[in-house]
Amino acid sequence: MITETIAFIGGGNMARAIAGGLLRGGMHATDVMIAEPAVAQAEKLRKELYGVQVSDDNALIANLADVVLFAVKPQILKSVCVQLAEVVQRKKPLIISIAAGPRSADIESWLGGRLGVVRVMPNQPALVDQGVSALYANSRANASQRELADNILSSVGQTVWVDDENLIDAVTAVSGTGPAYFYLLIDILIESATRFGIEPDTARTLAVETARGAASLALAEPESMKKLIERVRSPGGTTTAAFEHLEAEGVRDIFVRAIEAARVRAIELAKLANKDP
Repeated sequence: MITETIAFIGGGNMARAIAGGLLRGGMHATDVMIAEPAVAQAEKLRKELYGVQVSDDNALIANLADVVLFAVKPQILKSVCVQLAEVVQRKKPLIISIAAGPRSADIESWLGGRLGVVRVMPNQPALVDQGVSALYANSRANASQRELADNILSSVGQTVWVDDENLIDAVTAVSGTGPAYFYLLIDILIESATRFGIEPDTARTLAVETARGAASLALAEPESMKKLIERVRSPGGTTTAAFEHLEAEGVRDIFVRAIEAARVRAIELAKLANKDP
């Protein structure tokens, strides 16, 4: 069980998911703190995460923590860090950022330097403890800090580590953005089913459970996705008819270009984060 105190700077959905996962994992609510300026969101956090200290004062929360986890938009991360630099330098907590884009060296610099920083790209299924998070640690993060960061993110799903920080941009495009790609396909299946005359509730069940089953089988089987497709796709069958159309339309290339666009945007966010407002 994690015994260090953790301060979340920003109380949006991902911070709420991770904090909730920590509490479900046995962490004491008094060791979890969240800084959230929006009154309605702060009240929601107090109700859902009973016992967690919620404040609109970033400095107050950060001053109490062994770990400061930044869960704010990339565009405002620099200003938030600069305002907390003095507080952070007094205690030297482990710094975790889940913001897409801004680099660990920049985050460390904004906070005054000489800090262990772990960048994390989680994803939305963390809300139901089914997320996957990729982590990258700077050279100042020691083994115990890396283990602590891993334990924190493991509370809401699987974790993987990358040794090259540039790969976090690729992770952002693949698994960070990835849930939306699957939601799109589920939505298309639901729309098609209802157009064919299937009741909306039944259509949703068919689409969502098909997605759940396919993901579970992909996880359980050692075979490649190509092999799993071949097991569904019989010659002259319905799947072959569907895939012949998809291939003619270049669907694979469309998705490859979309994922690359997401990766490029993550790189752009890092550059934009360095600009003064």
